Amino acid sequence: MNKIAIIIPSRLNAQRLPNKPLKLINKKEMILHVYEAAINSKVGNVYVATPDQKIFETIKSAGGEVIKTSNDHKTGTDRVYEVFNQTLNQEPEIIINLQGDMPNIDSNSISHLVSYMKEKKCDIGTLASKLKSNDEIKDQNIVKAVVKDEISSNKFSEAKDFLRKGDDLNDNLYHHIGIYAFTNKALVRYVSLERSRLELERKLEQLRALENKMSIHVGYVEAAPLSVDTEEDLIEIKKLMEKR
Repeated sequence: MNKIAIIIPSRLNAQRLPNKPLKLINKKEMILHVYEAAINSKVGNVYVATPDQKIFETIKSAGGEVIKTSNDHKTGTDRVYEVFNQTLNQEPEIIINLQGDMPNIDSNSISHLVSYMKEKKCDIGTLASKLKSNDEIKDQNIVKAVVKDEISSNKFSEAKDFLRKGDDLNDNLYHHIGIYAFTNKALVRYVSLERSRLELERKLEQLRALENKMSIHVGYVEAAPLSVDTEEDLIEIKKLMEKR
């Protein structure tokens, strides 16, 4: 068993953009773009975790690893944990929860995060990039990470908060990227915790960890993948990726 597992939770019934993982970009399903980026990072085994037969068949047809999971999970991390616990027997030492709606994520960003996690400095690691404008700060579809110290290339800092809407541009506010690396002990502890007040209010899972004094470190990367949440995002990502 590889010591590192990347698990991509994916489901069809997203409220704002139904059937999102199967939307075509350059004639390829979105979930396959994410899966291939994870494979190309070359850090460990990659699995898609889904309750949906159509996603299962899409990954299988492409020769990928996919696990059919329960329909009852409340969060993506719960779905990741099911695979970690039942399929992988809790053997991986580092588990990457990679969001399935970032088709242009850079494989190097994934390997950068894994390299940091191997240093064993935190419970959970994640990534962020520069906010480009005040419009982005106020956009509630863009999650912001607040960190203790300013971060730049190859630097990590302790997360202090995660927000959907900021007030103004400052040195310690960044565009959060939807990837989380857990130590195995941190993942087991995280899923044992009750969903927290801020997690439910802001609809941000990572706040459960912060409210329970788990350490999250945020690393800086230049490349900010677009998280596809709406039809407008889908149009934008198609423009970006079809230029390649």
